[in-house]
Amino acid sequence: MKELSLIALGKRVGQLLVSLFALLVVTFVIGRLLPTDPVGAIVGELADPATYAAMRERLGLDLPIYQQFWIYFTSLLRGDLGTAILTGNPVAQDLSQAFPATFELATLAVLISTLIGVPLGMLAAFFRDSWFDQFARVISLIGHSIPVFWFGIVGLVIFYAVLSWVGGPGRVDVYLEGLVEPRTGLLLVDSLLAGDMEVFWNAVHHIILPACILAYSAMAYITRMTRSFTLEQLNQDYVVAARAKGASDLRIVIGHLLPNIAVQLVTVLAISYGGLLEGAVVTEVVFSWPGIGQYMTNALMIGDMNAVLAATLIIGIIFMALNFLSDMAYLLLDPRTREVTA
Repeated sequence: MKELSLIALGKRVGQLLVSLFALLVVTFVIGRLLPTDPVGAIVGELADPATYAAMRERLGLDLPIYQQFWIYFTSLLRGDLGTAILTGNPVAQDLSQAFPATFELATLAVLISTLIGVPLGMLAAFFRDSWFDQFARVISLIGHSIPVFWFGIVGLVIFYAVLSWVGGPGRVDVYLEGLVEPRTGLLLVDSLLAGDMEVFWNAVHHIILPACILAYSAMAYITRMTRSFTLEQLNQDYVVAARAKGASDLRIVIGHLLPNIAVQLVTVLAISYGGLLEGAVVTEVVFSWPGIGQYMTNALMIGDMNAVLAATLIIGIIFMALNFLSDMAYLLLDPRTREVTA
């Protein structure tokens, strides 16, 4: 069994490495095919031809395409993502400062969507075709159909501008920015570590609306998939036998259903989490959230392809890493998959 597990693990690691290399190739090709001029973005439109040619040579854009890719590949291996035009800093440094804001927002969103979506989906399955099931379906349909940016704008108008229940754009109010030492980059965590409850509650006031709006689309997907998984299990003999023995619905859920749908739920949650990290781009723009999405948008506006492609690469790597971890969870939670994949 141990050999089978090692073989399955080796296959998945190999698939991950191939996918990573393919992602590098795709980002490189996109960077060369997009109708942007990285040289012009650096030297400006009024630069003389000699300055333009010198910068082009400095960036290596005068080299054959395979040499450009080799330089790109080896630079990434060294952790060199280039220099951002917008800030003048290394892109890796900018991303290390922007990513915690996106991570904090997406993590809170996936927690909200999971805590609501899984119970809602299971209850909808237990009360199939009832008014509650129809309600859950409508909620899921709305979450899939209406764009996130529309929810964001409407949410800001209602809950911030009209009712003043939540904070406005940004992570905290302007007068509180920079008061907490960024130990982890996660403002909620850093403010608690610093014991500054004013910053903490102000940050909660600001993050709750974008997190709920971002969570809604993921919750719709989680609810629908959980309902489907639960309906499939409710028709199994072990559930019928448990009910015949007088087991309560709560005991059936905790003792039988959840363990049997855990493997499928892990994949759904991993996909949802990756989608939230990726989909945070639109939410961050609406709420002026200083994360990777906002950083990527600002870079795209001025044609800073180093920053755009690096951010795209990071999001892609995170998405593949989550899929890899969900595959590992498959091996741990369901021993049958070890034999199949080996």
